[in-house]
Amino acid sequence: MTNKLALLGGEPIRKQPFPHQNTIGDEEKRAVMEVLESGVLSQFVAQYGPTFYGGPRVRGLEAYFAERFGAKYAIATNSATTALHAAVAAAGLGPGDEVIVSPYTMSASATSILMQNAIPVFADVQEDIFCLDPRSIRERITPYTRGIMVTHLFGHPARMKEILEIAEEHHLRVIEDAAQAVGATYDGKFAGAIGDAGVMSLNFHKIIHTGEGGVVLTNDEEIATRVRLVRNHGETIVEDMKLQNIANTMGSNYRMTEIEAAIGVEQLRKLDGLLQVRNLLASHLTKRLDEFRGLLNPPVIYPNATHSFYDYVILVSEKALGVSRHAFAEAMKAEGVTFNEGYVRPLYLLPMFQKRIAYGENGCPWTCQYKGNVNYDKGICPVTERLYEHELLWGDVCHSPLTTEDIDDVADAFRKVIDHASDLRVWENKVSATA
Repeated sequence: MTNKLALLGGEPIRKQPFPHQNTIGDEEKRAVMEVLESGVLSQFVAQYGPTFYGGPRVRGLEAYFAERFGAKYAIATNSATTALHAAVAAAGLGPGDEVIVSPYTMSASATSILMQNAIPVFADVQEDIFCLDPRSIRERITPYTRGIMVTHLFGHPARMKEILEIAEEHHLRVIEDAAQAVGATYDGKFAGAIGDAGVMSLNFHKIIHTGEGGVVLTNDEEIATRVRLVRNHGETIVEDMKLQNIANTMGSNYRMTEIEAAIGVEQLRKLDGLLQVRNLLASHLTKRLDEFRGLLNPPVIYPNATHSFYDYVILVSEKALGVSRHAFAEAMKAEGVTFNEGYVRPLYLLPMFQKRIAYGENGCPWTCQYKGNVNYDKGICPVTERLYEHELLWGDVCHSPLTTEDIDDVADAFRKVIDHASDLRVWENKVSATA
């Protein structure tokens, strides 16, 4: 390619924006209209009986999710965040307990632990699939460890076999945050249906969605019962249910509406087709970028895993390219192809963890019944920090209605920026000199 970088005044590779994914169609519209015409938009009541479990659409969605992902139970909620909190509570985790969690994830993975007055302990991630590294998990275990919160980041499942072995050895609960990995598998099992409980997200920018919503999957009857209690004001239910152990059953309104459930059923029917498109586009992009290995490293898929490609992630070598990741990303953006830098800042660097203040001004839960000594210093997770600060780029480019021709524009933009790395280096030096 001979034309100069768009960042330096050349013609961009991509002149029109990529189309957004819209998976809502006539099926969802008909399902919503049926609910509206029924006049019953939600059928939850906070008293023990049939309506404690919600209306027919909610119960239908739960049955469908359980069947589709091979779980005995599925419990619908109004978000994946509330689903995570309900799962942590139902797993029996509480004050003074340490729960190992990734620092490279949406904050709810960790705050769901804090909401039970338990203590998040951050372990490092793997540099190839960006999920919790089993070796780092082992290093973080203390006499106070009671659980592991696993995030299947970007759509590739974590190494669940090793994680479950650690959990069994130390009698730990395992909760999966599979918000980004719906439909992905590990050793033939679906992400979210492997540990004690798993959570899927139906937030508007997930692979399938209901606007907002979440689902807890579990094979444990007691966990399922307790998730339902936390979802629907369990403190008013336990007496009629004749539940003897009422710990962690105080609830809230985490209930899904009939409208969301109706949409969710239709969305789940489309999942296989949506995943097929994502994998096709991701495979095409990986093949196009293969010649640049060493400069750019595209996603890894383990032989015993499948990937949902919620996002397409690339690692850049600043040293090999001779330019910073930031300069590279700016050049890509000018070419009409946006790849974002770093994903989220390591969670332990957030003010809440640095100051150790969540509830009140006195440092609860760290000062309330906790006897351990957790570390949130910068440097505790070097792989996570390196990915965040220097290496990782991620883009939402592998979804319908994009085609392989669109993906060719993405690959051509990468090629162009790499071919003109020396010009980009000059530009970056000038910018640095005038800063």
